[in-house]
Amino acid sequence: MSKTTRATQVLTQAKVSFTVHAYDYDPNAERVGLQAAEALGEEPHRVLKTLMAEVDGKPVCCVVPSDHEVSMKKLAGAFGGKSANMMKPADAERLTGYHVGGISPFGQKKVVPTAIEEAAMSEAYVFINGGQRGLQVRLDPKDALKVLKAKAAPLIA
Repeated sequence: MSKTTRATQVLTQAKVSFTVHAYDYDPNAERVGLQAAEALGEEPHRVLKTLMAEVDGKPVCCVVPSDHEVSMKKLAGAFGGKSANMMKPADAERLTGYHVGGISPFGQKKVVPTAIEEAAMSEAYVFINGGQRGLQVRLDPKDALKVLKAKAAPLIA
């Protein structure tokens, strides 16, 4: 497994402090984020999952704790929209250039508006997908917010 991905290159170029953590990705896991947390020995609320969605038909990215579901109503509100729905996996892969299970908010092919669950901002560090299945980056959530030019918002149900 390569430890250099578009995601890690973006973080390196931004001069953000991060560490790379590989784990055994289980493609049959019911919930990939929870499986990653368990494999890394981390609390699930610190391992964030990257979800691609659409708000009023426009693509967005949201990053939420792996042990929570995103609220479509809150997601739409975070981007000033009326309705939100999850993006189809094939569309998410085409838009980001990453495979489902390895989608990172960093280094996506097309930059889209991004929101991170505001509760994650109180953590000293979080894990976010590093751009491939079985690869996570550990960093300060405030650095993630800055690099992504994202907004912190209440997103979970």
